[in-house]
Amino acid sequence: MHTYTTVRVGVAGATGYAGLELLRRLSRHPHADVRFAMASSASEAKRLPALARIWDAPVEPLDVDRLATGTDAVFLALPDTLAADLAPALADRGTRVFDLSGAFRLRDLAQRKRWYPHSPATAEGIAYGLTEQRRQEVVNAKLVACPGCYPTAAVLALQPLVAQSLLEPGIVIDAKSGISGAGKTPTERTHFSECHGSIAAYGVFAHRHAAEIEQELHVPVTFVPHLVPLDRGIFETIYARLKPGAGGAAVEAALSAAYAKSPFVRLTGAELPEIKHVAYTNFCDIGWRIDEVSRQLVLVVCIDNLVKGAAGQAIQNFNVAFGFDETTALN
Repeated sequence: MHTYTTVRVGVAGATGYAGLELLRRLSRHPHADVRFAMASSASEAKRLPALARIWDAPVEPLDVDRLATGTDAVFLALPDTLAADLAPALADRGTRVFDLSGAFRLRDLAQRKRWYPHSPATAEGIAYGLTEQRRQEVVNAKLVACPGCYPTAAVLALQPLVAQSLLEPGIVIDAKSGISGAGKTPTERTHFSECHGSIAAYGVFAHRHAAEIEQELHVPVTFVPHLVPLDRGIFETIYARLKPGAGGAAVEAALSAAYAKSPFVRLTGAELPEIKHVAYTNFCDIGWRIDEVSRQLVLVVCIDNLVKGAAGQAIQNFNVAFGFDETTALN
């Protein structure tokens, strides 16, 4: 296995929210030599005033050949349709790819065709990059499909409990996201006058992240996302019922065992987390309360959608893949 001290890195889609977060953190990563910051198209070029004195070079037009020949690793913060073409092309040319889009998250071909119809039917060497649960797969992958923000929070909270068969059927995930989760391109839904002072449910029974959550948990869930007037953050309240004989001690033991060696998962127990506790960090905070009589379990999970839900998790995977300390540039 090759031991790296410095990795030549490129970022494609550097002008979006996740791309900016990637550049901000990779620019101070001691083992990342950022060679290219590219836009999402071959015609777009601009500077980034928000990153002055962090990244002063211009963002270049997208050039796949330069990315493939001048880097060891590329982060793709691109639309799904574009990443579906670029990610395999870069991986086939020997560049390790960390894809923040949804193009390769779903393994079932029917589900992928439904939610990401532009993605290739087959692609080899892909790892689902939920770092805490897939470290070894990430180490060996040519292409790491970084999870969605909603699934990151939900699966981290629920998977250890599902794996221990602690929960009855009927899991409900009430999820809320800040506006940046919708991306930087403005729409009527994300217009200030539409979302300020309001909360709206959307994508009920029709959100692609439900398929991703069910893929990782192997159980059906009811997933209802909401848009809330915050700039960043994911807040999920998850409702489930414990099986007879399972109680608070079993929940705590399962979560503690799962994340004993995970520096970015913080178990808060009965002190329920808040978005402000995780904003601008790569932490996932998980708290819970249990009614021992009814066996009703309420989990509360918080992450920053642009960090642990996007750029931070991608860098965490990068660190694992190249043998660096997992927390580098993230603390």
